Amino acid sequence: MRRSDRQLTDREKILAIMRDCDVVRLGIRDDDGYPYIVPLNFGIEEVDGQVRIYLHSAQEGHKLDLLHRDSRVTFEMDANHVLYSDRERGYCTMNYRSVMGRGEAVFISDPAAKEHDLTIMTDHYHREHFAFNPAAILRTEVLEIRVDFATVTAKHKQTKIPAGKPGVTSRPM
Repeated sequence: MRRSDRQLTDREKILAIMRDCDVVRLGIRDDDGYPYIVPLNFGIEEVDGQVRIYLHSAQEGHKLDLLHRDSRVTFEMDANHVLYSDRERGYCTMNYRSVMGRGEAVFISDPAAKEHDLTIMTDHYHREHFAFNPAAILRTEVLEIRVDFATVTAKHKQTKIPAGKPGVTSRPM
């Protein structure tokens, strides 16, 4: 990593960033060799020391076709973007936290396991848990990305933003 001063290596700090994100971008190998990148809602859980990212989908589509052929994926997620500008210095930068890594997509067919994974996913976004319609679980494709944590890298930049200085602005993105 070029900017080692921004690198994070602590597993718990990396997992905290992942939990703070609201979108994961999944990179899948397309038939023409180019990456196919798709942003997805997700949930995250650690099971016996292995990080799993849970995804849901319709039961057909290009993404699923590709994953049936090659289950290897890369992922990226980021959070806490704040644009910082200092007009006097002619300086602009962005505060952020980000995580990238690799894993393998596993299709989940067991209804109980699907319900578990969907629960983790929806609880990632909702303050209060709610029960699923059982018919919806049967119509939903559920994937687990089993993360190879040895490939995970994380970065952050947190510029201190001076309060009240003329010409200095910050804006959450």
